[in-house]
Order: sequence, then C-alpha cells, then structure tokens
Amino acid sequence: MRLEMDFATFLLFLISVLIIICFFFISSTSPSASKTPCPESYPIIGNLPGFLRNRHRFHDWVTDMLSQTPSSTVQVNSFFSHGICTANPINVEHLLVTNFSNYVKGSRFLNVLYELLGHGIFNVDGHLWTLQRKIASHEFNTKSLKHFISDMVKSEMANTLLPNLSKACDENSVFDLEQVLGKFTFSTICKVAFGIDLQTMPYLPFAKAFDDAVENCFSRFLSPFPPIWKLKRLFNIGSEKRFKEDIKTINEFAMEIMKSKQQEENSSERVAKNQDLLSRFMLLSSNLEFQDQEHKTKFLRDIIISFVLAGKDTTSTALTWFFWLVAGNPRCAHLIYQELSEVASPPDAEAVPEARTFSYDELKKLHYLHAALSESMRLFPPVAINSRLTIDNDVLPDGTRVGKGWFADYSAYAMGRMERVWGQDCRAFKPERWLDIDRKYQPCDQFRFPVFHCGPRTCLGKDLASIQMKAIAAAVMYEFEIVPVDGGASAEKMMNPPYITTLLLKMKGGFPIRLKRRDRDGYI
Repeated sequence: MRLEMDFATFLLFLISVLIIICFFFISSTSPSASKTPCPESYPIIGNLPGFLRNRHRFHDWVTDMLSQTPSSTVQVNSFFSHGICTANPINVEHLLVTNFSNYVKGSRFLNVLYELLGHGIFNVDGHLWTLQRKIASHEFNTKSLKHFISDMVKSEMANTLLPNLSKACDENSVFDLEQVLGKFTFSTICKVAFGIDLQTMPYLPFAKAFDDAVENCFSRFLSPFPPIWKLKRLFNIGSEKRFKEDIKTINEFAMEIMKSKQQEENSSERVAKNQDLLSRFMLLSSNLEFQDQEHKTKFLRDIIISFVLAGKDTTSTALTWFFWLVAGNPRCAHLIYQELSEVASPPDAEAVPEARTFSYDELKKLHYLHAALSESMRLFPPVAINSRLTIDNDVLPDGTRVGKGWFADYSAYAMGRMERVWGQDCRAFKPERWLDIDRKYQPCDQFRFPVFHCGPRTCLGKDLASIQMKAIAAAVMYEFEIVPVDGGASAEKMMNPPYITTLLLKMKGGFPIRLKRRDRDGYI
C-alpha cells in the first residue's frame, strides 16, 4: 500500500514537471513573445541563474540587459510568473498615463506589502486610492501647508541638524551622513505629518523595525520562489517571524500617534496644532462612513505608515547620493558654493556667527543647485525600479506584448544610464544638462525622468521634497565641505556604485564623512 502511494506521489510529481516544461516551452517559442528579447532565459528556471549571479548588483544587471536591446525592453521569466521590464520613455508613458487603467498595483503589491502598508495610498487601486488621493491632493495644494512645511524645515535645521554638524566638525569626528540625514528627515516628517516631537516617541525601536520590515518586503518582491517566504509566514519562522515582530512595533508606534491626536482633540491646544497632515486627514475623513471604530483606526494607521514610507528615507537617500557625487566632483562643488555665496547676504562682521539657512525665495534662485540635485536623482533615484500588474493583454508602443497577469516593471535607474535617452555621457555627473542657455534650471520630460513617478500617481509631495532637499543641501554646503572617508564618487565607482538592493537605493555601508568649515574669505 505504501509503495503504491509513493509511486502515485512520484507520478503526480513527474506529470507536474512535464506540464511546467511544456508550458515554458510553448511560451518561450510563441511568435508573439519572441519579438521581445529575453536574455539568459532557460526552460522552467527562466532568468534565475543570471539573477542569482547578479543579485548584489541587481540594478546594474537590469541596466546591462536593457541597454543591449533594440527598444530598452526585455521579457522576464521566472518559476511562477512572466513579465516585462523597460527603460523606454514611450513605454513608461503608456504604462503610467495612456493605458493607466490596465496597469495596477494589484495582488502583487497587496500580497507582499499588506502587513506593512495595509490599504494605504501606495498599495491600493480603485475607490480606496481615489479617495485618499483626493484628500491628499487637496491638502498638498494649499498655501498654508507649503508655508507650514517650509517654516518647519528651516526651524528644524537651525535648531538640530546644523548645530549637530557643527559639533561634529569641531571635533573632527567621522560619522555616517546617511544616518544623520535619515534621522533628521524622519524627525521633520513626524512634525509635518503628525505634529509630534520624536523626543516624546519610541524612535529607535520603531526606526529599526520599519527599516527591517521594508527590507523584508523587498526581499519578498525579489524572491525567485515566492512559496518559500509564504511558507515561512505560515509557520512563523525565520525572516517572516522577525517581520511579524517588526509589524507589531510599527503598529504600536502608529497607535501612539493616534492617541496623541485624540488627546489634542480634547485639549485647548487643538486649534494651534491642527496644521499637520494627519490632523487635516482626520478632519476631512470625519465625514466618511466606517463599519466601526476598528476600521477607522485601521484606515488612519495605514495613512500614518504611508506618510512614514514617503518621507522617512526617500529625501535622505537622495541627499546622500548628492553629497557623494558632489564630493567626487570638486568643480561642481565650487559652482554650487559660488551660487550660494551670491545669493546669501554678506555676513555682519560684528554679529555672532551662526549657521545660515536659506529662505523660500532664496532657494528659488539656486538654479545650479537644483540642476545638481536633479542630476544626482537621475543617476541614483531613491526608488530605482517600480512595478505594475497587467489586467488585460496589451501591446506597448515599441511592439512589446504584455500578457494578462504579467508584471510590468520600469527602471528609473536604468533609464538614467540609457545612451539613447541621455546621450553618450549618460553615466557622467553633469548638472549643466539641466540648464538652458541662460543657465536657468530647465525641467525635462517626466517620462525620461520618472523619479517622482508620472501621470495620475505622480508624487504629491514632489515640490515639497525638492524644497526640503534644496534647503538642506544649501545650508550644509554653505557652511561645510564634505570630506568622504572613501573619497566620494569617481569614474571607477560610478561603474560599480556602492548600493544595497532594497526598496530604496541606500548606500552600502552608509556614507562615513568628516566636515571642514568654510572660510568666508574664500573657497576651501
């Protein structure tokens, strides 16, 4: 009897393998699929060997494949799915605008990110997305919010960031600039989005839990064999057990924020403090109907975590690569400082020296700095690759067939390195490509530079993030020279950049630096 069962099990296994082989053989030889190149693809295992060999340099591997194809688009095969990846601007426009309704976040995002983001704006489609987008877009377009954020960033820099950097400079100490910027931008987003001071919150446990949770979610995305992480989740073991513990810490942090908001509502301080984003969301959502209090709490919890994801590390990641690039390009650093000196008022010789921050009107005059920031994000976008799920069969403008249920990825990282998009010097850090003949900042086509996404899902905080980055970069570069321990960007390092493969394009090992104070009589 046991022998018969073993034979039956083996027979079922053999039939399953034969079916899978036939499926992959048919799909790989299909005329409609053969138009799109599929490098290093094998029956059953698809692109797995190449992925495993290049996992440590994933984005450059994708760039290499896309740059060798006629239309910067490849087909991707794996054990359980098919898809395409593109760095072609006309395809990106099709995915994100022209046929927007056919390319959704869908089950792929929801399955991987649900524990972390729930039904937050970055993880949903349809009515839930439209509702949150409508509320958020109304608030992000108000002048009061823009002034509130501008004043808050300026105050936080003067009171925390610049004094801390001055102390490190005076002590000639080595520190991780990426970590310092991350803590500062998270502190700022907490005040802007939630109206809370991190000093009163359990920051350290939450920050580590959030970073670990984001990393685990991206590992799920890249997993060549999804049943493994799903089984680990089912049995609560390994990385999925740690992930569950991280989510508990994250939920506790969100509940603390909601509790502080409820206390404000019952106090006389409510009128003075209701400028933050969460208070505005809570006010506008008070007219929405929820099944019960638990569903309302979950709705607000998902909003809180979405704000954290949007603001905690994206800005600091972009600034880290900016400082790394500028430190390796002294000519650009000199031009930035020269521009800052022209905009800044001459210091009063009798006044007590203090860190200089730049006003909103002054920031608008910093065209070369704006160009340098855009150029750094072209080369090192905080979110290097993005993905969609296809609802129905489609054909992209370059002729690529996309099947129903396929994933459709676009790589902002690869697009910044495409010669046919940015020219032969595409890998060079060249802020001048963003300036017109009058040396005024000139934005480019959004589909060539999809760093802030495009179309209906364009990042609502794009302008505010740009202001924050300019404000921080201007204040830091006016006061200090960045001296990286590893020397910063170089031609050799640009060919093999030191990043880690996670949801955000963070620098491997952080960014250890020293600071030198500027000599106002001349450039260091």
